[in-house]
Amino acid sequence: MPSPSLRLAVVGGGAAGLAAAREFRREGHSPVVFERAAAVGGTWLYAAPAAADPLGAAATHSSLYASLRTNLPREVMGFIDFPFVAGAGSADPRRFPGHEEVLRYLEEFASRFDLYGLVRFETEVVRVRRDGDRRWTVTSRKLGEKGKRDEEEVYDAVVVCNGHYTEPRIAHIPGVDAWPGKQMHSHNYRVPEPFHDQVVIIIGASASAVDISRDIASVAKEVHIAVRSAPAYTCKKQPGYENMWLHSMIDRAQEDGSVVFQDGNSVIADVIMHCTGYLYGFPFLGDDSTITVDDNCVDPLYKHVFPPELAPHLSFIGLPWKVIYFVFKMQFFTSEVQMHL
Repeated sequence: MPSPSLRLAVVGGGAAGLAAAREFRREGHSPVVFERAAAVGGTWLYAAPAAADPLGAAATHSSLYASLRTNLPREVMGFIDFPFVAGAGSADPRRFPGHEEVLRYLEEFASRFDLYGLVRFETEVVRVRRDGDRRWTVTSRKLGEKGKRDEEEVYDAVVVCNGHYTEPRIAHIPGVDAWPGKQMHSHNYRVPEPFHDQVVIIIGASASAVDISRDIASVAKEVHIAVRSAPAYTCKKQPGYENMWLHSMIDRAQEDGSVVFQDGNSVIADVIMHCTGYLYGFPFLGDDSTITVDDNCVDPLYKHVFPPELAPHLSFIGLPWKVIYFVFKMQFFTSEVQMHL
């Protein structure tokens, strides 16, 4: 006997939200996708930074910089039954393509499975709260329409696909409040030209720090990379670069414009760039979701997806860090969702 059709709210129109919408509809349900941006793509949708808030998320969802390429080959980034291949019309046929090619793939996925009609663009989910017997009231707001009242609707289940590359995590630097230079987070970095002939300190050792340090080194006077995992005595020039050094972590910043590293060296710097990752955030969820976030650990969740008390009427897609996201998301939907809904 087929299961009854449910009305489902999907928060986010990126890779996770699109995969969710397609699988739910294939199972006979009626999903509605809420997307703040004017297009699908989520984190793969390139957007200009919010210059007024260089350390914060502000109104900019995307964390893409212009030179970003995938760090996985396209063969492992596609959904299981919709391969990410370089077609005849591909502008970027490389195995490790630029971000524009990933967005093109997601747009083709949405078109191929007729998902655009399910998405409410430029619509923000303001609040999600429980409404009676495991149903949910979703309050949404149409962006850019002043004076319009928020809309409330009731759904049988909510799937959270809002990503985790939007709310910057900032490193603690003693004395930085009195330091006269500029701070920013990699979330708001796009191109290297604004850093011409400047001394830039980059904090971090992950993919964005590696990419951005090389990007900026092409125009900057000096680039100094501060790494928490480096020994305290580390200070060495990086191979292939005459203007890039690796240091241990920053010890303190000073009023005279200098930044002192734990290795004892110091530089007069113009910019500190925090390539220090992101924080999980679900500002639309209340205490009745049973979810807490502590040091980026989202609890309690079964298989990083379902809050045990509310399963399957509330779920989270795409939380783990060390996974191949597109394959992970599709494998989840072909197993867990079909089993529980």
